[in-house]
Amino acid sequence: MSAITALPGVPPSVLGESPLWHPAEQALYWCDIPGHALHRFDPRTGTHVRWSFDTDVACCAPLMEGGLLLALRSGLVHFDPITGERRTLLARPPYDVARERFNDGKADPQGRFWVGTIYEPRDPPNAALYRWTDGQIDRMGDGITVSNGLAWSPDSRTMYWSDTKAHVTYALDFDASTGDITRRRVFARFPTRKPAQDLATYGGRPDGASVDAEGHYWVAMFEGARLLRLAPDGRIVREIELPVRCPTMPCFGGADLKTLYITTARENRPADELAREPLAGCVLYTRVEIAGLPANFARL
Repeated sequence: MSAITALPGVPPSVLGESPLWHPAEQALYWCDIPGHALHRFDPRTGTHVRWSFDTDVACCAPLMEGGLLLALRSGLVHFDPITGERRTLLARPPYDVARERFNDGKADPQGRFWVGTIYEPRDPPNAALYRWTDGQIDRMGDGITVSNGLAWSPDSRTMYWSDTKAHVTYALDFDASTGDITRRRVFARFPTRKPAQDLATYGGRPDGASVDAEGHYWVAMFEGARLLRLAPDGRIVREIELPVRCPTMPCFGGADLKTLYITTARENRPADELAREPLAGCVLYTRVEIAGLPANFARL
Protein backbone atom coordinates (compact mmCIF):
# COMPACT_ATOMS: atom_id res chain seq x y z
CA MET A 1 0.00 0.00 0.00
CA SER A 2 1.23 3.50 -0.83
CA ALA A 3 1.26 6.46 1.54
CA ILE A 4 -2.02 8.05 2.60
CA THR A 5 -2.48 11.62 1.44
CA ALA A 6 -5.27 14.11 0.70
CA LEU A 7 -6.69 15.32 -2.61
CA PRO A 8 -4.57 18.32 -3.65
CA GLY A 9 -6.10 21.77 -3.67
CA VAL A 10 -9.42 20.67 -2.16
CA PRO A 11 -10.57 22.31 1.09
CA PRO A 12 -11.90 20.06 3.87
CA SER A 13 -15.58 19.27 4.22
CA VAL A 14 -17.47 19.65 7.47
CA LEU A 15 -18.74 16.07 7.19
CA GLY A 16 -17.55 14.40 4.01
CA GLU A 17 -19.58 11.35 2.99
CA SER A 18 -20.69 9.07 0.16
CA PRO A 19 -17.60 9.05 -2.08
CA LEU A 20 -18.52 7.81 -5.55
CA TRP A 21 -16.09 6.95 -8.34
CA HIS A 22 -18.06 7.59 -11.51
CA PRO A 23 -16.99 4.86 -13.96
CA ALA A 24 -18.01 6.79 -17.08
CA GLU A 25 -16.54 10.14 -16.07
CA GLN A 26 -13.47 8.70 -14.28
CA ALA A 27 -14.00 11.31 -11.59
CA LEU A 28 -14.76 11.31 -7.87
CA TYR A 29 -17.93 12.73 -6.31
CA TRP A 30 -18.66 13.13 -2.62
CA CYS A 31 -21.09 14.95 -0.33
CA ASP A 32 -20.65 17.38 2.55
CA ILE A 33 -23.84 16.74 4.48
CA PRO A 34 -24.07 19.78 6.84
CA GLY A 35 -22.08 21.86 4.33
CA HIS A 36 -25.04 21.42 1.94
CA ALA A 37 -22.68 20.64 -0.91
CA LEU A 38 -21.81 18.14 -3.61
CA HIS A 39 -18.19 17.92 -4.79
CA ARG A 40 -16.47 16.56 -7.89
CA PHE A 41 -12.74 16.03 -8.43
CA ASP A 42 -11.06 15.02 -11.69
CA PRO A 43 -7.66 13.46 -10.84
CA ARG A 44 -6.48 13.79 -14.45
CA THR A 45 -6.74 17.59 -14.44
CA GLY A 46 -6.87 18.37 -10.71
CA THR A 47 -10.15 20.23 -11.30
CA HIS A 48 -12.44 20.58 -8.28
CA VAL A 49 -16.08 21.69 -8.58
CA ARG A 50 -18.54 22.38 -5.75
CA TRP A 51 -22.34 22.74 -5.99
CA SER A 52 -24.36 24.29 -3.16
CA PHE A 53 -27.83 23.26 -2.01
CA ASP A 54 -30.28 24.66 0.52
CA THR A 55 -30.37 21.56 2.71
CA ASP A 56 -28.33 18.52 3.77
CA VAL A 57 -26.81 16.48 0.91
CA ALA A 58 -26.56 12.91 2.21
CA CYS A 59 -25.46 10.68 -0.67
CA CYS A 60 -25.38 10.27 -4.44
CA ALA A 61 -25.50 7.62 -7.14
CA PRO A 62 -24.95 7.73 -10.92
CA LEU A 63 -28.08 7.37 -13.04
CA MET A 64 -28.40 5.15 -16.10
CA GLU A 65 -30.28 7.99 -17.81
CA GLY A 66 -27.48 10.46 -17.07
CA GLY A 67 -26.78 12.78 -14.16
CA LEU A 68 -26.94 11.85 -10.51
CA LEU A 69 -29.55 10.78 -8.01
CA LEU A 70 -29.09 12.81 -4.82
CA ALA A 71 -30.66 12.09 -1.45
CA LEU A 72 -31.32 15.43 0.25
CA ARG A 73 -33.05 15.94 3.57
CA SER A 74 -35.94 17.31 1.47
CA GLY A 75 -36.19 14.25 -0.79
CA LEU A 76 -34.68 12.40 -3.73
CA VAL A 77 -33.71 14.56 -6.72
CA HIS A 78 -32.30 14.15 -10.21
CA PHE A 79 -29.30 16.47 -10.58
CA ASP A 80 -27.42 17.35 -13.75
CA PRO A 81 -23.79 18.23 -12.90
CA ILE A 82 -23.19 19.51 -16.43
CA THR A 83 -25.60 22.42 -16.05
CA GLY A 84 -25.84 22.46 -12.26
CA GLU A 85 -29.46 23.52 -12.61
CA ARG A 86 -31.54 20.40 -13.10
CA ARG A 87 -32.79 19.46 -9.64
CA THR A 88 -35.99 17.53 -10.39
CA LEU A 89 -37.78 16.18 -7.33
CA LEU A 90 -38.24 12.41 -7.69
CA ALA A 91 -39.69 11.56 -4.29
CA ARG A 92 -40.62 13.39 -1.12
CA PRO A 93 -39.03 12.22 2.14
CA PRO A 94 -40.94 9.44 3.95
CA TYR A 95 -40.19 10.95 7.38
CA ASP A 96 -40.46 14.07 9.53
CA VAL A 97 -37.67 16.32 8.22
CA ALA A 98 -37.43 18.06 11.60
CA ARG A 99 -36.23 14.85 13.27
CA GLU A 100 -34.82 12.64 10.54
CA ARG A 101 -32.86 12.82 7.30
CA PHE A 102 -31.48 10.55 4.62
CA ASN A 103 -27.98 9.23 5.26
CA ASP A 104 -26.01 6.49 3.49
CA GLY A 105 -27.36 5.31 0.14
CA LYS A 106 -26.33 3.34 -2.97
CA ALA A 107 -27.82 1.61 -5.99
CA ASP A 108 -27.94 -2.17 -6.06
CA PRO A 109 -26.58 -4.07 -9.09
CA GLN A 110 -30.04 -4.06 -10.70
CA GLY A 111 -30.51 -0.28 -10.43
CA ARG A 112 -32.74 0.02 -7.37
CA PHE A 113 -31.68 2.85 -5.05
CA TRP A 114 -31.36 1.99 -1.36
CA VAL A 115 -31.03 4.72 1.25
CA GLY A 116 -31.22 4.71 5.02
CA THR A 117 -31.94 7.47 7.48
CA ILE A 118 -30.54 8.87 10.69
CA TYR A 119 -32.89 9.57 13.58
CA GLU A 120 -31.37 12.72 15.02
CA PRO A 121 -32.75 12.51 18.59
CA ARG A 122 -30.94 9.11 18.67
CA ASP A 123 -33.49 7.52 20.99
CA PRO A 124 -35.65 5.55 20.35
CA PRO A 125 -34.17 3.79 17.28
CA ASN A 126 -36.65 5.19 14.75
CA ALA A 127 -34.45 5.29 11.63
CA ALA A 128 -35.16 3.02 8.68
CA LEU A 129 -33.94 1.63 5.38
CA TYR A 130 -35.80 2.45 2.16
CA ARG A 131 -35.75 1.16 -1.40
CA TRP A 132 -36.66 3.48 -4.26
CA THR A 133 -37.62 1.92 -7.58
CA ASP A 134 -40.13 2.71 -10.31
CA GLY A 135 -40.98 5.98 -8.61
CA GLN A 136 -41.96 4.35 -5.32
CA ILE A 137 -40.29 4.35 -1.89
CA ASP A 138 -40.73 1.18 0.16
CA ARG A 139 -39.69 0.78 3.80
CA MET A 140 -37.45 -2.30 3.90
CA GLY A 141 -35.94 -2.31 7.38
CA ASP A 142 -36.14 -0.49 10.72
CA GLY A 143 -35.22 -0.71 14.39
CA ILE A 144 -31.99 1.22 13.98
CA THR A 145 -30.70 4.71 14.78
CA VAL A 146 -28.02 5.57 12.19
CA SER A 147 -28.24 3.70 8.88
CA ASN A 148 -24.87 3.14 7.20
CA GLY A 149 -22.59 0.62 5.53
CA LEU A 150 -24.67 -0.37 2.49
CA ALA A 151 -22.83 -2.67 0.07
CA TRP A 152 -23.32 -5.88 -1.92
CA SER A 153 -21.22 -9.00 -2.36
CA PRO A 154 -19.75 -9.65 -5.85
CA ASP A 155 -22.41 -12.31 -6.54
CA SER A 156 -25.22 -9.96 -5.38
CA ARG A 157 -26.50 -12.59 -2.96
CA THR A 158 -25.59 -10.71 0.22
CA MET A 159 -26.37 -7.14 1.23
CA TYR A 160 -24.56 -5.42 4.10
CA TRP A 161 -26.13 -2.79 6.33
CA SER A 162 -24.94 -1.16 9.56
CA ASP A 163 -26.38 0.66 12.54
CA THR A 164 -23.50 2.91 13.51
CA LYS A 165 -24.83 3.80 16.96
CA ALA A 166 -25.34 0.12 17.83
CA HIS A 167 -21.79 -0.78 16.63
CA VAL A 168 -23.25 -3.56 14.47
CA THR A 169 -23.00 -4.50 10.79
CA TYR A 170 -25.64 -6.86 9.45
CA ALA A 171 -25.64 -9.26 6.51
CA LEU A 172 -28.90 -10.01 4.72
CA ASP A 173 -29.82 -12.47 1.98
CA PHE A 174 -30.52 -10.44 -1.16
CA ASP A 175 -32.79 -11.56 -3.99
CA ALA A 176 -31.46 -9.81 -7.07
CA SER A 177 -34.57 -10.56 -9.13
CA THR A 178 -37.07 -9.03 -6.69
CA GLY A 179 -34.97 -6.75 -4.50
CA ASP A 180 -36.22 -8.50 -1.37
CA ILE A 181 -34.02 -8.88 1.71
CA THR A 182 -34.35 -11.67 4.29
CA ARG A 183 -32.49 -13.41 7.12
CA ARG A 184 -30.99 -10.35 8.76
CA ARG A 185 -28.12 -11.44 10.99
CA VAL A 186 -25.06 -9.97 12.68
CA PHE A 187 -22.06 -9.91 10.35
CA ALA A 188 -19.75 -8.04 12.71
CA ARG A 189 -20.13 -6.49 16.15
CA PHE A 190 -17.70 -3.94 17.54
CA PRO A 191 -17.05 -2.97 21.20
CA THR A 192 -18.93 0.12 22.36
CA ARG A 193 -17.09 2.98 24.00
CA LYS A 194 -17.14 2.82 27.78
CA PRO A 195 -17.84 5.93 29.88
CA ALA A 196 -14.73 8.14 30.05
CA GLN A 197 -12.81 5.73 27.78
CA ASP A 198 -9.93 7.45 25.98
CA LEU A 199 -10.44 7.64 22.22
CA ALA A 200 -6.95 6.22 21.74
CA THR A 201 -8.19 2.87 23.09
CA TYR A 202 -11.56 2.95 21.34
CA GLY A 203 -11.74 1.16 18.00
CA GLY A 204 -14.60 3.21 16.60
CA ARG A 205 -18.01 2.32 15.20
CA PRO A 206 -18.92 1.17 11.68
CA ASP A 207 -19.75 3.95 9.23
CA GLY A 208 -19.73 3.77 5.42
CA ALA A 209 -18.32 0.80 3.54
CA SER A 210 -17.38 -0.73 0.21
CA VAL A 211 -16.71 -4.25 -1.10
CA ASP A 212 -13.69 -5.38 -3.12
CA ALA A 213 -13.47 -7.87 -5.97
CA GLU A 214 -12.62 -10.69 -3.54
CA GLY A 215 -15.82 -10.10 -1.59
CA HIS A 216 -14.17 -8.45 1.40
CA TYR A 217 -15.96 -5.62 3.20
CA TRP A 218 -14.00 -2.41 3.84
CA VAL A 219 -15.52 -0.26 6.58
CA ALA A 220 -14.58 3.15 7.97
CA MET A 221 -14.50 3.12 11.77
CA PHE A 222 -15.79 6.52 12.90
CA GLU A 223 -13.78 7.89 15.84
CA GLY A 224 -11.50 4.87 15.51
CA ALA A 225 -8.95 6.47 13.13
CA ARG A 226 -8.85 3.30 11.08
CA LEU A 227 -10.23 1.38 8.14
CA LEU A 228 -10.95 -2.34 8.43
CA ARG A 229 -11.10 -5.08 5.79
CA LEU A 230 -13.42 -7.91 6.82
CA ALA A 231 -13.56 -11.34 5.20
CA PRO A 232 -16.94 -12.70 4.04
CA ASP A 233 -17.21 -14.57 7.35
CA GLY A 234 -16.80 -11.31 9.33
CA ARG A 235 -13.18 -11.79 10.43
CA ILE A 236 -10.95 -8.71 10.47
CA VAL A 237 -8.13 -9.52 8.07
CA ARG A 238 -6.56 -6.07 7.68
CA GLU A 239 -6.41 -2.78 9.53
CA ILE A 240 -5.23 0.52 8.03
CA GLU A 241 -4.41 3.31 10.47
CA LEU A 242 -5.50 6.75 9.30
CA PRO A 243 -4.20 10.24 10.13
CA VAL A 244 -7.68 11.43 11.19
CA ARG A 245 -9.95 10.37 14.02
CA CYS A 246 -13.19 10.27 12.00
CA PRO A 247 -13.18 8.48 8.64
CA THR A 248 -16.68 8.14 7.19
CA MET A 249 -16.62 5.98 4.02
CA PRO A 250 -14.22 4.33 1.56
CA CYS A 251 -14.71 3.75 -2.16
CA PHE A 252 -12.54 2.27 -4.89
CA GLY A 253 -11.60 4.38 -7.89
CA GLY A 254 -9.09 4.98 -10.63
CA ALA A 255 -9.05 3.22 -13.98
CA ASP A 256 -8.09 -0.06 -12.28
CA LEU A 257 -10.28 0.49 -9.17
CA LYS A 258 -7.20 0.17 -6.96
CA THR A 259 -7.18 3.72 -5.63
CA LEU A 260 -8.93 3.77 -2.27
CA TYR A 261 -10.64 7.10 -1.50
CA ILE A 262 -11.79 7.84 2.05
CA THR A 263 -14.03 10.71 3.13
CA THR A 264 -13.56 12.13 6.63
CA ALA A 265 -15.23 14.51 9.08
CA ARG A 266 -14.30 17.47 11.27
CA GLU A 267 -17.79 18.42 12.48
CA ASN A 268 -17.97 19.06 16.25
CA ARG A 269 -14.45 17.77 16.86
CA PRO A 270 -12.38 19.27 19.72
CA ALA A 271 -10.04 22.11 18.82
CA ASP A 272 -6.96 20.26 20.11
CA GLU A 273 -7.82 17.22 17.96
CA LEU A 274 -8.22 19.37 14.85
CA ALA A 275 -4.89 21.03 15.58
CA ARG A 276 -3.23 17.59 15.59
CA GLU A 277 -5.14 16.42 12.51
CA PRO A 278 -4.87 18.98 9.70
CA LEU A 279 -6.37 16.48 7.23
CA ALA A 280 -9.64 16.10 9.16
CA GLY A 281 -12.50 16.66 6.73
CA CYS A 282 -10.30 16.05 3.68
CA VAL A 283 -10.71 13.24 1.16
CA LEU A 284 -7.79 10.86 1.66
CA TYR A 285 -6.50 8.37 -0.87
CA THR A 286 -4.00 5.56 -1.18
CA ARG A 287 -3.23 2.67 -3.52
CA VAL A 288 -4.20 -0.91 -2.62
CA GLU A 289 -3.44 -4.32 -4.13
CA ILE A 290 -7.01 -5.60 -4.54
CA ALA A 291 -9.43 -3.83 -6.87
CA GLY A 292 -12.87 -2.79 -5.74
CA LEU A 293 -16.22 -3.31 -7.40
CA PRO A 294 -17.45 -0.60 -9.78
CA ALA A 295 -20.27 1.68 -8.63
CA ASN A 296 -23.78 0.58 -9.55
CA PHE A 297 -26.02 2.88 -11.60
CA ALA A 298 -29.52 3.69 -10.36
CA ARG A 299 -32.39 3.85 -12.81
CA LEU A 300 -35.25 6.33 -12.95
